[in-house]
Amino acid sequence: MTHEHTHSNRRRLAIALAIIVVFLVVEIVGAVLSGSLALLGDAGHMFSDSLGLTIALIATVIAARPANDRQTFGYQRAEVFGALINGSILAVVALAVGIEGVRRLVAEEPPEVAGTAMLVVAAAGLAANVAALLVLHDRRDSSINMRGAYLEVLGDLIGSVLAIAASIVIVTTGFTKADAAASVAIALLIAPRAFVLLRDVFRVLAQSVPADISVATIREHLGGVDGVVDVHDVHVWSITSGSPVFSAHVVVEAEVFAEGRAGAMLRQFDYCLRDHFDVDHSTIQLEPIEHATHGSHQPHP
Repeated sequence: MTHEHTHSNRRRLAIALAIIVVFLVVEIVGAVLSGSLALLGDAGHMFSDSLGLTIALIATVIAARPANDRQTFGYQRAEVFGALINGSILAVVALAVGIEGVRRLVAEEPPEVAGTAMLVVAAAGLAANVAALLVLHDRRDSSINMRGAYLEVLGDLIGSVLAIAASIVIVTTGFTKADAAASVAIALLIAPRAFVLLRDVFRVLAQSVPADISVATIREHLGGVDGVVDVHDVHVWSITSGSPVFSAHVVVEAEVFAEGRAGAMLRQFDYCLRDHFDVDHSTIQLEPIEHATHGSHQPHP
């Protein structure tokens, strides 16, 4: 990720955080005054938004630090840990709101809810979430950290819509359990996003091959270069989302070394990986066919 993109991410996160924090206070006060669990759940989610955005902002600052002899890949993985914390917060909020919502649904006498106050506060929260979402929208796929922040705000926006719908039902019909039903719906909407985010974090931390990269396809591309006999010990993983790393052993004909073509071949591999697979960091070990035949590695079938 370029310095310009990192600075853009940081600025957008700071703006979105300021918007969310202001309306978090408004929503908490509104939830207390109206007695709405849906508003309180949405406020809890908005609190997780503010915490998540703070973590994401800190992560972008840490990730921008240069590499050194102790952190040879730099600090980009800080964004992954930020996404891990965000995903965990989302999961906890979904569980807590869901449990309390179900409890209120089955209660014989659910708490009273001031529908009008709930409607006003939920509408204000919706406006705040729309503003924050627009700020983050263009950079939502730039990193797993930004995607986590975007999902936080998107989930809160949906929660505000559900809270508005529930408040309208309460105002027009007096059915106060609509508030509890909305809170359960909010929890059910938050949970899948938490799962997806945590799944993506696990893939990075487990050094799995990025979902959009095929090892077989890379092996086929490199194997098609003139003079290549075999490609083995292929590894592809990510430092953070959008930053894949590649390493492989490539068995070549003896003539490649004899004719001094090794450097040109490595440049060809580099162009292929960068242009076709967006891999900017690659390590390739060239092996003469004799080494592969008599060494510990046999050519890939």
